[in-house]
Amino acid sequence: MNGERGGSRSAFPGLPGEVVLEEAAGVRLRCREGDGSVPGTLVCTNLRVAFLAAPGHGVQPPGSVAPLQSEHNVALPCIRKLVAGSSFTKPKVLTAASTLKFIPEELLIFCRDFRLLRFHFHENGLAPQAYRVANAIAQARETATWPGDSGDGDGRSRAEAKAEEEEEEEGEDEEGSAPTLLFESLRDWEKELKRQGAAGWRVSAINERFDMAPSLPRYLWVPSGLLDHDLKRTFAHFEERRVPRLCWHHPGGSDLLRSAGFHAASEPGGEDVRCLEALLRAGRGPCVLADAAELPTLADIQLAHLKLWALCLHGAAAEEKWLSALEATRWLDHVRACLRKAVEVASLLAGRRCCVLLQEPSDRDLNCLLASLVQLLADPHARTLPGFQSLVQREWVAAGHPFPRRLGLRRDSPREEAPVFPLFLDCTWQLVRQFPAAFGFTEAYLLALHDSGFLPYCGTFLFSCQRQRGRGGPQQPRSQTYTPVNGWWDPPPGRGGSAGSRLPPVWDWALRYSPQQRARFRNPAGVPSTVGPPDTANPQTTGTPADAWPGAGAGDVFALAKGSLCPQPFPWRSGRPPPRLLRWAPSLESLSERGGGSGGSPVPAPPRGLLLPCAAGPSVRLWRRCYLRGLPEAQRGRFAPSPAGLAEELTLLQDRLSAWQAQGPRTRAAGSPLAPSR
Repeated sequence: MNGERGGSRSAFPGLPGEVVLEEAAGVRLRCREGDGSVPGTLVCTNLRVAFLAAPGHGVQPPGSVAPLQSEHNVALPCIRKLVAGSSFTKPKVLTAASTLKFIPEELLIFCRDFRLLRFHFHENGLAPQAYRVANAIAQARETATWPGDSGDGDGRSRAEAKAEEEEEEEGEDEEGSAPTLLFESLRDWEKELKRQGAAGWRVSAINERFDMAPSLPRYLWVPSGLLDHDLKRTFAHFEERRVPRLCWHHPGGSDLLRSAGFHAASEPGGEDVRCLEALLRAGRGPCVLADAAELPTLADIQLAHLKLWALCLHGAAAEEKWLSALEATRWLDHVRACLRKAVEVASLLAGRRCCVLLQEPSDRDLNCLLASLVQLLADPHARTLPGFQSLVQREWVAAGHPFPRRLGLRRDSPREEAPVFPLFLDCTWQLVRQFPAAFGFTEAYLLALHDSGFLPYCGTFLFSCQRQRGRGGPQQPRSQTYTPVNGWWDPPPGRGGSAGSRLPPVWDWALRYSPQQRARFRNPAGVPSTVGPPDTANPQTTGTPADAWPGAGAGDVFALAKGSLCPQPFPWRSGRPPPRLLRWAPSLESLSERGGGSGGSPVPAPPRGLLLPCAAGPSVRLWRRCYLRGLPEAQRGRFAPSPAGLAEELTLLQDRLSAWQAQGPRTRAAGSPLAPSR
């Protein structure tokens, strides 16, 4: 056992370098309001606070506990507030500098992910343990460091990366589904590009050594007609050298690109302008610039999240004023704004043949959110479980979203905190709630993914870019690879462990969840898992550029703002744009309700496979199972069924039964899952 201190310690599945500081046996974890509790041992280490349930009293069925079960564990940087309570004095907020002058009867741990862990200490025999473990948690929380994101460094060598690609085998996820692409090898990028059927695009290894753009992935999707020699001219003209590259190809011919903002001090020459325009247009129709000006800023997101977290504490607001206080946080307003913008971009891609460029000054936050939402709305494959995981890997992990800083896990950068990824998961939950039959995963899966961003023993969200991820976390012997199930093991002969493979990916759910829990991640009534090209899995109406853009030339550039397209020249072009405005689409609510346009003409039905959610006030709801689980009366656990979930499931079954009955006897297959048994 790691870190034995002054006597024997209970068996604890520690991680490499993890040291047990204090522990208290016989503690009871309160699961809900009243007397509901589970006995066990509370352990404080230099990485986390863990609760080990006593044998026979586990929160999971006997024999089904996962090796790294984490529902009642919390990483030290994830603790937002620590409170000690007693029946003889007022509750005290514990910090490293505070002095605890009473024996705590209860310890409350308020987490950044909205969890509330309540530990009760019995009066008989636990007084010294309660005092020591409470102080140990307060001290360890102040000195804890996040194991990943340790700074810049050189990535893996080219030979090592190439050896990994050659040794990589095609694997299958659970139940024979498609594998989750991690986008760390050239093969993954080529495989996804082929699935999308993106003709005219290729995989470029120009950034394989991270010398062109340190925060970009090794491989980029660029136009086939643009050589790497010419592509090098474009990097200096964008912030952080994050050039435009393909995110997703629509089967109708449109392309979705993303990039950072144009560098203010750049002055491209004639040859640079040619390369820039070739990169942006990629030989398609007009180019549409969609910036993040209509989306909330990082400061807005952080402020709203803090207000929401404070509101969801017990007794924060009177019941009759709670809804008005919720609106005052503006969190739901930010969710609505993101959904509106995503629908505008997705509808533009589906209805017109063009290139849409998502632009953000850093290209590492709101572009990740918007690009992911657009693909969820327009690509059925992204709504499957492996497709969604591959989407997160490509648009967030590989694209360089700074998870540790945005989630507040780095104490040296508190002003950079902004929960953009939780905001994306909230938007995804809104889509799952409005279109439950269109997704292959459930709310339980989104909750598990929401909490996974705060785990110190999964390598997916530990780092800010692929370059840092290639270096790995703590310094470990290069000849060994660590797996949390078996501890240290020697790799097979001829295969060295890379830095990035020392910690398991977050997608290895079997390490933290039992088979019964993982079964609740999948929606049996959702979209089937498809891995073919989008045009075969989801045929859509394709139009010619002339039909899609009446009166517009192939070289025109437009800016997308509130459903309107207005001419917008590139920064290196001189002259004022012509005074004309091209009205493209009605509002999002009109699209969702299939109402009339601004001129009274009916809005055509959306292409097949395109989701158009409603972002009106009552349609965007609070994610109660995530944000209200810290309330004592609402604590049911991540996997407990909720009345709202059961009601939605009943409605879904009724809708499917009505649709099956409306098909008539001609199309009722004997093997249909809804066909009555004989």
